[in-house]
Amino acid sequence: MSAAEEVAEEVAEIIAEEVEAVEEEVEMSVLDALKEVLKKALIHDGLKKGLHECAKALDRRSARLCCLAKDCENEEYKKLIRALCAEGEVSVIMVDAGKDLGAWCGLAKLDEEGNVKKAVRTSCAVITDFGEETRALTVLLDYLQKQADEE
Repeated sequence: MSAAEEVAEEVAEIIAEEVEAVEEEVEMSVLDALKEVLKKALIHDGLKKGLHECAKALDRRSARLCCLAKDCENEEYKKLIRALCAEGEVSVIMVDAGKDLGAWCGLAKLDEEGNVKKAVRTSCAVITDFGEETRALTVLLDYLQKQADEE
């Protein structure tokens, strides 16, 4: 095999890897997008966690997006958050588990590999500042726009 053929083969492999990476980026789920947006908001100090902080942010009308856990037992808690969101016209995303929401908000202890070892449950999280414009934010906002159009 000549040097030119080897170089051509290496270039073909690199292009194939880049195409696979682009295909993975295209298929970002809403949940993955939400995780990334929550992390960016946490970095930029735009994330409020828990009933007290979330209620204050929603009451001040500084909230842009609200995440509420489906497994919250307290109905009054959910009713209050939904009412404040409706009053301020803030979109609500329902998350399956409060432990997952807590881990995504940074309320978790991690082991050496970066896996969640212990997570604190939170039933509500509000984003007041998305931070930087990312692809995940675009995916999430498109999803919210589709939800709003359906209603």
